Amino acid sequence: MAANPSQNDWKTAWDLRSDTIYLNHGSFGPSPRSVIEARSQWQTEMESQPMDFFVRKFADALLLTRQRLAQFLGAQPEDLVLVENATQAMNVIANGFPLQADDQVLLTDHEYGAVRRIWETTCRQASAEVTTASLPEFFTDPQEVVDALFAACTNRTRLIVISHITSPTAITLPVDKICQRAQQEGVQVCVDGPHAVAQLPLSLEELGCDYYCASCHKWLCAPFGTGFLYAASKHHDRLGPLTLSWGQLPPEDVSHWSDEFLWSGTRDPSAYLAIPAAIDFIEGVGLETFREQGHALAQYARGQLVDLTGLQPLVADDPRWYGCMAQHPLPAGDARQLQDDLWKQYSIEVPIVEWNNRRFVRVSCHLYNDRQQVDQLVSALKHLLTLNG
Repeated sequence: MAANPSQNDWKTAWDLRSDTIYLNHGSFGPSPRSVIEARSQWQTEMESQPMDFFVRKFADALLLTRQRLAQFLGAQPEDLVLVENATQAMNVIANGFPLQADDQVLLTDHEYGAVRRIWETTCRQASAEVTTASLPEFFTDPQEVVDALFAACTNRTRLIVISHITSPTAITLPVDKICQRAQQEGVQVCVDGPHAVAQLPLSLEELGCDYYCASCHKWLCAPFGTGFLYAASKHHDRLGPLTLSWGQLPPEDVSHWSDEFLWSGTRDPSAYLAIPAAIDFIEGVGLETFREQGHALAQYARGQLVDLTGLQPLVADDPRWYGCMAQHPLPAGDARQLQDDLWKQYSIEVPIVEWNNRRFVRVSCHLYNDRQQVDQLVSALKHLLTLNG
């Protein structure tokens, strides 16, 4: 496996296309070369002797991967299962959550669209209801967020679904305070956390949530199709895979909730087995180094965008509210067209997001990004926004 580059040259760890300025790690985070090579080694082992791999090695290797990931997340391995992504994890929870008629599931107006769709469908099938809490227009005080959320909570609220870092607006929400308040209110909490893994220090056991869903293929840079579901032990008996198969390969018996997730049929598990290589990589960089460098660049991007547009961001300039992503409002206009123009005319990949009838740009800042790329984005936006009024 290739060695990590020196700390001052981390961008060389990726094989990104030279014709692209990639500022969209938050949507699709490419893996560094060392992680791709680790996955390839597992694929070679699988293809060279499938019987030996699947029957004798696979289960133990997957459990070791889970153990390493649990340690990274501050969780017990037995409370964790590997799934393809946060969306699949959320579906597992929705499939097993005991909703009754007239129950409520509470989301916020910053929630990811696919998550909202999952719970709207689940509630409709159970004759339950999705309700939405409107969070503050400008974020300065975490307690105001907590108060706004629980103002929408009723005696029919059974579950709060909350993003750790919101997808459309890139805001870090005070989920620790939300979990503490929810425990007092007797309401379960499911945290949607694909953007938090690696961006934020995590200790899932201490957080106090009931469920945590995340993807490892975002900021941790594991291969695409890797994620996890964390569930507190009291919920294990209600949760099972969306596809029922052997669980444990015979002659082993299923004896624990997580066993059912081990074997769902023949598939390529090499992406999961490369998760430890991704943890090795990010720990080799240094988690604080990664977070500080990413936030500094996001802060720079935010400042440049404020100067360009004269518009106020949604959050105070404080690392409590944003990490390695900077989201900034833009003048009204066609979001999809602007995103297409940035790519077609300037080879810049960055999402232009429509949220609450407003248009925003969301800039992701990973180790391979730099100020020159941000400057090129700002220059391109200046030209396009002038052209389009």
